[in-house]
Parts: sequence; structure tokens; C-alpha cells
Amino acid sequence: MSEEVTWLIIGFLGQFFFSMRFIIQWIISEKEKKSVIPMAFWYFSLLGGTTLLAYATYRGDPVFILGQSLGIFIYARNIYLIYHEKPRTNSV
Repeated sequence: MSEEVTWLIIGFLGQFFFSMRFIIQWIISEKEKKSVIPMAFWYFSLLGGTTLLAYATYRGDPVFILGQSLGIFIYARNIYLIYHEKPRTNSV
């Protein structure tokens, strides 16, 4: 398999991961009958963004690289915040 085909597979895999986050969010929201963002959304965002960043870097696309770099930071930060969230108290 050529290097170009390998990178095309990586690019399509990244798109698949990135698309899965919306599908999972939609399924969970339908099940809950309200808008929900499950943890899997953030994990697929991070996985898809990282894979697409690798592909964008290979292609040398500065617009795509910048966009995915910012996204990866946001996804990782959301995962961090969720895991370090303190229980809220209802004090008014």
C-alpha cells in the first residue's frame, strides 16, 4: 500500500471518528428526550481531531492544522473539566 493511500485511510478514519460524536450525541439525546452531551462525544471529538490533525499535517494544510489544533485543546479541556468537576451544592 502506498504512503498516499495510507494517509487517505487515516483521513477517512479521522472523519469517521469525528462523525461518530454527532451520531452518539443524537442517539443519547433521543433516548433521554433532551439534549445531552455524553462523555463519548468528547472522546470521539479528541480522537477524530487528533487523527485529522495528523492528516492535515501530512497534507501541509495550515487552515486545517490551525482549526484542528484549537479543537483538540477544547476537547481535552472539556474532558479535564468533567473529570475534575466538584459536586455542586444548592446554597442560595
